[in-house]
Amino acid sequence: MTEKEYNKCVDLYSDNLFRFIVKNLEHAEDARDVVQNAFEILWKHCNDVPFEKAKSYLFTVAYHNMIDHVRKTKRVSLVEEFREEAKVTEQKIHNARAIIEKALNRLSDVQRSLIVLKDYEGYSYEEIGEIMKLNPSQVKVYLHRARAHLKEYLVKMENVI
Repeated sequence: MTEKEYNKCVDLYSDNLFRFIVKNLEHAEDARDVVQNAFEILWKHCNDVPFEKAKSYLFTVAYHNMIDHVRKTKRVSLVEEFREEAKVTEQKIHNARAIIEKALNRLSDVQRSLIVLKDYEGYSYEEIGEIMKLNPSQVKVYLHRARAHLKEYLVKMENVI
């Protein structure tokens, strides 16, 4: 890959990559760090990565960096989680965006990434498989399960808009 092709990759893919990562991390600064790191790794391996494969390479690297970041910063406090769930049953929420965000946060990292890549970004099953190192059949099955979990959560009476 030449320097000109690398710059073209930055122009073409940086916004989509940022949207994908920020949707999963929910912190813009952390997402910028992950995206910047992905482009840095692409630059280091630009001789090995052909321009045609740069998009899937970037998303794969960014996805793995995002997972590493989540593992490093994840702090589990079960007591707070139970309290938060109790609060949800007491309050009526009429904000559709907040309900959808809460539903997405209940999914695993893989499920949330699949939903974002397919439903928000519009990638094909094959492209998602390349990015997440899954075959297209696995992508379809995991995506179906993720959507089932979303549906189960969204049709509860306290979440009806």
